Amino acid sequence: MSFKKNKYQIIRKAISKELADLCYRYLAINYNADAYLINNNVTHEGSVFVGNFKDPQVPNSYAKYADRLMESLLMQTIPVMEKKTGLKLIPTYSYCRLYKKGNILNRHKDRPSCEISTTLCLGGDNWPIYLDPTGENTVIDEYKGVIKPNAPKGIEVNLKQGDMLIYSGCELEHWRNPFEGDVCGQVFLHYNHAEGKFAKSNYLDGRKMLGVPKGV
Repeated sequence: MSFKKNKYQIIRKAISKELADLCYRYLAINYNADAYLINNNVTHEGSVFVGNFKDPQVPNSYAKYADRLMESLLMQTIPVMEKKTGLKLIPTYSYCRLYKKGNILNRHKDRPSCEISTTLCLGGDNWPIYLDPTGENTVIDEYKGVIKPNAPKGIEVNLKQGDMLIYSGCELEHWRNPFEGDVCGQVFLHYNHAEGKFAKSNYLDGRKMLGVPKGV
């Protein structure tokens, strides 16, 4: 299987168990620390400097845009991403989530900054991701989970800790069914083709530098 042919590819043990463990523990600590800061009015919910507990795409999950450790992973994984895709890549942004039981990721395609993406399993309970390799457009309303009748069922991808799925996020619909486990930590790492139409406008997702939110 090759990314060039299929627009997706699985990389087993893309990062070591030790590094994945570190990132997973870090994500869990951030979840608890940010909840404490918000609940004790040290900062306010919605601040770009803490995680998001009201992510509209996956309600009731914890998410963080451009976390500095995850941005380090964004840069560290460029060589393996370029090798597997055969493309010269530029980084756009990272986005990590700590999912809870009952969470769902509705079927969707991504925005241009996610032209070449990966979801990397950091730890927790198994939660398959599905993608539709046909490239069809079947989503009517992503946030309400409304899709066209007879949409392709897609393929199921199970990632163990440290495994990575590379996929063309703007071309292939992808989703996760309701989570039956207790907790799952994932990070999305997003890139653009360095010679593609989005490269100049989307470098670092329009940010000043790595590790800072947009508009800062």
